[in-house]
Amino acid sequence: MNYILFDDPLVRKHLLPFTFTRPVCDIRIGILTIREKWEHEFKKKISTQTEDYLEKKFPLVLSKKEDNTWINGSVLPSAEIVNAIKKLKVNEVMFYNGVLVAVNSGEVVIKNFPDIEIGEDPEEKIFRVERLWDIFTRNGEAIEEDFVRLTKGRKSTKVSATNTLIGKKIFIEPGVKMECAILNSTSGPIYIGKNAEIMEGAILKGPIAIGEESIVKAGAKIYGATTIGPHSKVGGEISNSVIFGYSNKGHDGFLGNSVLGEWCNLGADTNNSNLKNNYSDVKLWDYAQGKEVSTGLTFCGLMMGDHSKCGINTMFNTGTVVGVSANIYGGDFPPKFIPSFSWGGADGFTTYEFDKACETAERVFERRHKKFDKVEKDMLAKVFSAEAKYRKK
Repeated sequence: MNYILFDDPLVRKHLLPFTFTRPVCDIRIGILTIREKWEHEFKKKISTQTEDYLEKKFPLVLSKKEDNTWINGSVLPSAEIVNAIKKLKVNEVMFYNGVLVAVNSGEVVIKNFPDIEIGEDPEEKIFRVERLWDIFTRNGEAIEEDFVRLTKGRKSTKVSATNTLIGKKIFIEPGVKMECAILNSTSGPIYIGKNAEIMEGAILKGPIAIGEESIVKAGAKIYGATTIGPHSKVGGEISNSVIFGYSNKGHDGFLGNSVLGEWCNLGADTNNSNLKNNYSDVKLWDYAQGKEVSTGLTFCGLMMGDHSKCGINTMFNTGTVVGVSANIYGGDFPPKFIPSFSWGGADGFTTYEFDKACETAERVFERRHKKFDKVEKDMLAKVFSAEAKYRKK
């Protein structure tokens, strides 16, 4: 079979701003992205069906020699679901919990996947990312699953005796630099990716995933369930948060119950609130409904889209959503919803000029030895236009 991960249209809207710049399946939860989990299970590369403006970066690959099987990109794989998908025959459809999970269309190309809910619930409940807060509230489960997925039958690399390792669920990939750190896996596994660096005095309490070539700075305190994606740098205090990759929170300050996309940077002593003073449920901006909605959570922090950044001493209120390529600075709390390409803070915002935003993105890419090309620029241009209705001119 040729496997394709498709965007559930309603879920994609709920997962904005992160899905402005990626298909649903490229959201990171646990150690891996959803796409990487499926690729690991099927032992092959998998393409995506997503928004037209994203297809140049995330192309759809169809096969004329194999059946094309379409899988809901918001669903995480399990052994039962993977086995069932492998057995799908042409024109067979799979539903779990009333959710369309997979379709074998043979040679037929499916362009639109409606949000269909029918059928009876099977015994197994699917693991699915549907809302922004699912990314951090279910991150612990995902780390546990990915830890087994990536370490089964393998041995961890030995580390220096200067480190204190507590518990048995610790896996260190080759090339890791780590001295005088404390890793406690009694509350969940700890996975350290290839060539990562854990500096002296860092304390990690699982479940935690540190991505390839990421850096945990000296004295950092990281509590589960937290994922630091590849090529990121973190310091200070972090709790129950997910950083997709290529982003920095390199200094003191608190990040809790939060999600950061790629190419983000938090200035020194940036803090976010994750709990209201009256302990009531946190509300969060929802793009699908165009308003704040209740999360049903007591703890919920910051959701920040790709390329967004903030200056030193920035304070984010409980349940803040920041779009793509916003630049935030100044004292006091900025608004709880900051549209993409906004420039300013609590005293007000103007539009971040598109060309200047791209110049910054190009410099940031160069620092990571990557190229900010026309595909990236065109993608951001679509986001700039889509968010214009929310920005003040």
